[in-house]
Amino acid sequence: MEGEKKAAAVAEDEVVVVAAGDVSLKDLSKKLNDFARERDWEQFHSPRNLLLAMIAEVGELSELFMWRGEVRKGLAGWDEAEKEHLGEELSDVLLYLVQLSDMCGVDLGDAAVRKDRQERRQVPGAAAVGRRKKKAPDSFFSSGCACLKANTT
Repeated sequence: MEGEKKAAAVAEDEVVVVAAGDVSLKDLSKKLNDFARERDWEQFHSPRNLLLAMIAEVGELSELFMWRGEVRKGLAGWDEAEKEHLGEELSDVLLYLVQLSDMCGVDLGDAAVRKDRQERRQVPGAAAVGRRKKKAPDSFFSSGCACLKANTT
């Protein structure tokens, strides 16, 4: 029995090593789905619950920047432990975002590429030089994700 536990722990560690580095969103989604299925957590993973969990993680992420003033690129003044903690919180947000998009049937990679193309058409490089304001489309707040709307039936 003890040998089986050690073998399982080693196998789990190997999966983590394989997942490190460049990983596709689809691969990450599969790993997250497998992880939830193995623990019977799928029953808790509704779009609403995943969104709320992601928001909680965004709160934890924001706490790392709270009261620091403006933080420069490269995080000057942050020690390695703080940078590692930042990576953990960013990862938590990403993992919930991937699960939420999967639950809503949205291919996050494709959606991001489409959004990038749209932004480049709407705000050509020369027109945006030195400007920081961007007008949100009129339908931005009214559209929403259909999978997050309350089920009233």
